Amino acid sequence: MTGVVIPLYEGVTPLDFAGPYQILRALPDMDIALAAIGRPEVVADGLTFGALVDLETIEACDILLVPGGLGCIAALETPKFLGAIRRLADGATYVTSVCTGSLILAAAGLLTGRRAASHWAFRELLAAFGAIPDSARVVRDGNRITGGGVTAGIDFGLSLIAELRGDEAAQAAQLLLEYAPEPPFDAGVPETAPQPVMAAVHARLSNAVADAKRRIAIVAAQQRNAG
Repeated sequence: MTGVVIPLYEGVTPLDFAGPYQILRALPDMDIALAAIGRPEVVADGLTFGALVDLETIEACDILLVPGGLGCIAALETPKFLGAIRRLADGATYVTSVCTGSLILAAAGLLTGRRAASHWAFRELLAAFGAIPDSARVVRDGNRITGGGVTAGIDFGLSLIAELRGDEAAQAAQLLLEYAPEPPFDAGVPETAPQPVMAAVHARLSNAVADAKRRIAIVAAQQRNAG
């Protein structure tokens, strides 16, 4: 069995982990644990995920998969959470993330000098922790594999299966789940979104990005002073 740990926290984005979770479940030998620090359930965008494993009781995993969400900033400000991420990453074959989960990996010192993907609005914040922002949808640097924003988790999951079991296994998972996207609009990234749409989404996210930038700067400074 391949052990996968997905650490959850308040404010995680459900699709960040539900997409790759469903993709990885297509393999018969995946043992996937949803876990959190000291709590049996987590609320994510109004959805409650329960029966979670205590993250601190998990001794090791083959794959660490950290999802993102607006709650990632509070998570990376939590030393106990970062400590659990570092501990599990130390023995994992693959250390991975989706969306702003890469900010958590970076804050834990696991992406220093490495290329990493993230949600487009938060990607440049990776540099505060010494990571190299990369705009690709799925980025691999050594045993670090990171996916871009939210829906990129599905492509990330297929890439991970291809790495683990080969292209045919990934294609079988894709067919099983009928993943054949045909979006009605070409507005999924800033480069193709119409200007009014980009402006509206940017305005919607501007406060969250500014708050994240301020808080990440504090965490990064604290780490430098401690080091």
